[in-house]
Amino acid sequence: MSTDVRSFEYSVRDRQGKIINGTTEAPTKDAAVAKLMKQGYLPVNVREANVGMRREIRIGFGSGVGMKDIAVMSRQFATMINSGLSLLRALSILADQSENKILGKTLSDVRAGVEGGDALSVAMARHSDIFPPLMINMVRAGEVGGFLDKVMLSVADSFESDLRLRGKVKSAMTYPVVVFVMAILAVIGMLLFIVPVFSKMFADLGGKLPAPTRVLVTMSESLKFVLPIAIVAGVVGGVVWHRVKNLEQVRQVVDPMKLRMPVFGQLFRKVAISRFTRNLGTMLSAGVPLLQSLDVVGAAAGNVVIRDAASAIEVSVRAGESLAAPLAGHKVFPPMVVQMLSVGEDTGAVDVMLDKIADFYDQEVEATTEALTSLIEPLMIAMLGGVVGSMIIAMYLPIFNVFTLIQ
Repeated sequence: MSTDVRSFEYSVRDRQGKIINGTTEAPTKDAAVAKLMKQGYLPVNVREANVGMRREIRIGFGSGVGMKDIAVMSRQFATMINSGLSLLRALSILADQSENKILGKTLSDVRAGVEGGDALSVAMARHSDIFPPLMINMVRAGEVGGFLDKVMLSVADSFESDLRLRGKVKSAMTYPVVVFVMAILAVIGMLLFIVPVFSKMFADLGGKLPAPTRVLVTMSESLKFVLPIAIVAGVVGGVVWHRVKNLEQVRQVVDPMKLRMPVFGQLFRKVAISRFTRNLGTMLSAGVPLLQSLDVVGAAAGNVVIRDAASAIEVSVRAGESLAAPLAGHKVFPPMVVQMLSVGEDTGAVDVMLDKIADFYDQEVEATTEALTSLIEPLMIAMLGGVVGSMIIAMYLPIFNVFTLIQ
């Protein structure tokens, strides 16, 4: 008998006769049926997932569940638990009404685990590719402390704040990116379709072309061979980058470079600090121990510099030092953050102070993105006008000599 664990899709009836759909893992189909019956279900249909024509085709990368899906689910979950619904009933409703099918199947599996006797955090931890470690650890703290609804609200608030922060950055950078793409497409279009027409006309007239026009014609002829190579190289490079970007060796090189970039480095730094302080404050307010919180939020900061700093702080705190003292030894954290944390430790309100720091850096990110947009927009327009204008001038320079060539 095969000992490999496989995934099975199932349809079962619970004790109330309701049909429940979900997925479970077992070595064989018989083992999956036995597992479901042990949990009190009556199997209706059990089949192996991801086989043949039933294989789920996903467009893109990742688990297929975004932060927005998790944030919405967390807020709905908190509302249901706070309203008096049982944990199993809330999970069933969330699984049925989830717009994301992958999340719906995952919640069904979590419900089955909880009904089988697992704690909610344990059932969620089996799907660590769907539920972030931050959420799992906070749910575990909420179960121990008996305030699961407040924890889920905190999770929703944290993820929604992160989403708003990302949205501000994306919206601020949309216009410059669109202008840059339009400039590239305009240059490629002129080189491929317009310049060859003028080049043929100049060749028929005879005579020597001006230097700018010769450069433009050479670029047009070269682009016919360079463009396909560039497209293939771009696609291959994108695929390779997606596969290696999360490797430790790559991140140790790329992440510090992000923070040292001339214009965008400060923006990346502020985003990372905001995410780190907000997540740490959320976990501490939920009752998660400091050392465990540092371990989780360091990995969730999105930058190895912050993560390594969190690890060093964890070692120092474990040795009996305060939180603010080791923080001062890492240049990635500004003096203001260190001083505010020091005050928070003295007053016994570290979580509140961390939230204030996160709010401050959210505002700083918004102000920085607006300033960058105000600076980049005229530069991009000037660049687009300069490039296209130079090409037009280069194409029309020979026309000034047309009458001379005709004579």
